[in-house]
Amino acid sequence: MLELAAKARHRRTMDERSIRLAGAAIVAAQVSVNVGAALAKHVFPVVGPEGVAMLRTGISAAVLLAAVRPWRALRNAAPAKGPALPLVGYGLSLGGMNLLIYWSFERIPIGIAVTIEIAGPLALVLLSSRSARDLFWFALAVASLLLLVPWPSRPAPVDPVGIAFALGAAACWALYILFGRRAAAVGGTNALTLGMIVACAVTFPAGLASADLASWTPEVLSIGLAVALLSSMLPYWLEMTAFPRLTSGIFSVITSCAPAIAALVAFAILGERLTCVQWLSVVLMMIASIGGTMGRARRARLPLAAKDRAAC
Repeated sequence: MLELAAKARHRRTMDERSIRLAGAAIVAAQVSVNVGAALAKHVFPVVGPEGVAMLRTGISAAVLLAAVRPWRALRNAAPAKGPALPLVGYGLSLGGMNLLIYWSFERIPIGIAVTIEIAGPLALVLLSSRSARDLFWFALAVASLLLLVPWPSRPAPVDPVGIAFALGAAACWALYILFGRRAAAVGGTNALTLGMIVACAVTFPAGLASADLASWTPEVLSIGLAVALLSSMLPYWLEMTAFPRLTSGIFSVITSCAPAIAALVAFAILGERLTCVQWLSVVLMMIASIGGTMGRARRARLPLAAKDRAAC
């Protein structure tokens, strides 16, 4: 009996340690995404947001293509399922999301842009809900966004064009999730790879149109590689590694803290400071996201899939 009890305690200890490590991996993924965003913003004056978006999607597509080799899954995909159209929509929304959020970063603080962007998947969760309780979370998210509206009398208003770009990125994120769930017929990693290739059809024309070949120095290209690894590859790997070990509630809480993590990382690297009102907006959106996604997780026993968040 004593031996069985000791084994049970050991298993509980190992499970708790595994959960803590998985939670740390999700936090690390969020930090990685935003360090990548800060690096990207650092080179905007050199190659522009379009150039960075092109580098990020192009390098990510090349790495994923070499690692995943998705053509094998396409050969085996059932023609009746017709994954081609969802994959195209998935990739175009991914490319649009990358381009729009970088245009937003160029004009407004990263923490504010991420606060607005997260409203996209949150709206998808709340609008598909039939729970009266979710109306409160929806109202809280709307209040968060209203705090960012650049009213004429407000000191240091947020650039309205930057807000519009972030809202566009939020809409693309919602479409990315909708298309991604159907594109997953070829497998999550295969869908991400093929979607990233299609995303290049959005980012490459924009990047090449604004490109100054003299600015594409080895230093800029190395930063582009770092952005691709930090913003796409590393977070995706960390989330997919941690996802099986976490409860849906813990996953939802950590990922809902993305706006605060983004604001703190941007402050540490770029010196971006938010006002008290802007921080209130960040906190309200986080609370709305935690409440909405945890409610969805309890009903479906799953959070938003890791792949729904990884490429943002």
